[in-house]
Amino acid sequence: MLAANDSAATARAARKRVSPGGAIQHIALAAITLIFLVPMLWVLSASIDARASFAIQWPHLTAGNFQGLFTGNVLLHPLWNSLVLSVGTTALATVAGSAAAYVLSRHRSWYTRGYLFIILFATGLPVQLLMIPAYTLFIQLNVLDSVPATILFLSATSLPFAIWLLKNFIDNIPLELDEAAQVDGAGAMTRLRVIILPLAAPGIAVAAMFTFLNAWGQFVIPYILLQSPDKLPAAVSIYQYMAAQGRVQYGPLAAFTLVFSLPVLLLYAGLSRFLTGAFNFGSGVKG
Repeated sequence: MLAANDSAATARAARKRVSPGGAIQHIALAAITLIFLVPMLWVLSASIDARASFAIQWPHLTAGNFQGLFTGNVLLHPLWNSLVLSVGTTALATVAGSAAAYVLSRHRSWYTRGYLFIILFATGLPVQLLMIPAYTLFIQLNVLDSVPATILFLSATSLPFAIWLLKNFIDNIPLELDEAAQVDGAGAMTRLRVIILPLAAPGIAVAAMFTFLNAWGQFVIPYILLQSPDKLPAAVSIYQYMAAQGRVQYGPLAAFTLVFSLPVLLLYAGLSRFLTGAFNFGSGVKG
């Protein structure tokens, strides 16, 4: 009897493994993997190909594509500009977003719900719609071609998403921790610094990473608000460099893509310990 049941279970498992639905799922996943894998394979191949083209081909090995980027300061200074813009934007947006999210999470009032809807609307607002009034404002304030002013504008465009994301993390931190610290005489800023920020470190890491990625790959804002060639970030400088050559140079473009992606990979590796694991804020109120 047991042997018959085992045979039936084995037959059902075999039919499940070869079911049409499962086959379609595997084919779809393989197709999606191929869609992402082919461009990555092209970038890797073209970056070391002396005769790189739009098609994937066996590379004619060369290091000239990378050497050309670092010759004549084509890439190093623009990369530094990108780092300054991205780090400044991330620092401002994360600090201001953490404080605003804490207030919205802990101090509920009649305007909180409406303010959150405004933030939600702002997160989906295309930045291109803001560029004409922003450009006019920068001219009137005489801050056009100013790196600090551009950082401030980038931070303002990143702030709604940072606030919305961080508020959801802070909402998961037990309110009893705040109340206990308040009874002990801790002020709002002390509670934020000592209790909330350490517990919300995973959320802060996520917000910082998304803000950095947005600023690092930003093209439209610095292209319009910065005009001096020595202030332009890498995303704009490489565009102008490629345009000045008169035609697309696939090899240097692929090499630039790899170098430009390196800081993002390093950032993810550095923050990965904050991005894994579940949150267990409930254990903080035991005892």
